[in-house]
Amino acid sequence: MFIGFGTVVNVATIILGAGIGMALGHRLPERTRDTVTDSLGLVTLLIGALTTMDVTSAALSDRVGTSAPILIVLGSLLIGGIVGSLVDLEQRLEGLGAWMRTMLVRKEAKGDTGSDSAAPAGTGGSHLSARERFIEGFVSTSLLFCIGPLTILGSLSDGLGHGADQLILKAVLDGFAAIAFAASLGVGVMASALVVGVVQGSLTLVGFLLGDFLPEPHLMALTGTGGLLLLGIGMRLLDIRHLPVGNLLPALVVAPVLVEIVSRLQG
Repeated sequence: MFIGFGTVVNVATIILGAGIGMALGHRLPERTRDTVTDSLGLVTLLIGALTTMDVTSAALSDRVGTSAPILIVLGSLLIGGIVGSLVDLEQRLEGLGAWMRTMLVRKEAKGDTGSDSAAPAGTGGSHLSARERFIEGFVSTSLLFCIGPLTILGSLSDGLGHGADQLILKAVLDGFAAIAFAASLGVGVMASALVVGVVQGSLTLVGFLLGDFLPEPHLMALTGTGGLLLLGIGMRLLDIRHLPVGNLLPALVVAPVLVEIVSRLQG
């Protein structure tokens, strides 16, 4: 598989899911959607556990010592979590999505029906005009598919050359979500695949550049910490606990910094 394969698959599943949704309408039972989400939650836990094992890599242990990797991950989560929670990064990401949705829909829609009063996917939307339905579907799903920890983690992992497993998992999630949204809001959902391609492609490029810049021990700490965040996403999908994974995203920056600090102290 080539770098960027995960984004290509993600775009394809959104297009396919939107096409199925427009054909099926509301015929997909809610219990089927719940079963799929639970299955993907379990797989997310598996991928997260496997990714977390990067903290046991020989390259990282040789650089910082055998006992330091776990402490580095712990420190990354604590420091990153404190920073993220102080600025409430998760709420800000959600707020950014809500603000963009409101501004874009109000700008383009006619009257009040295209604003926040528009019905969410799966609950109706027949009162919207064709133009308003397109805008609502495009904006809502673009934000849904692009703003989230799995988008960042998966794209960076793909760019770093660690495989597209995370983005393929996200692609399946987005595909089923596209079915539900397109059943109500139509072809605008399919158009959001373009935004996904641009956003995830850009993040994949960032990961590719990081791979050339960061030494292997630093990358192992980053991906191992990201694995724990994936476990948090899996717990959210399974409704075990709604962990504020967005607030923990700064840990991905802190992890390689701590590796450098510890290695210098030991040197």
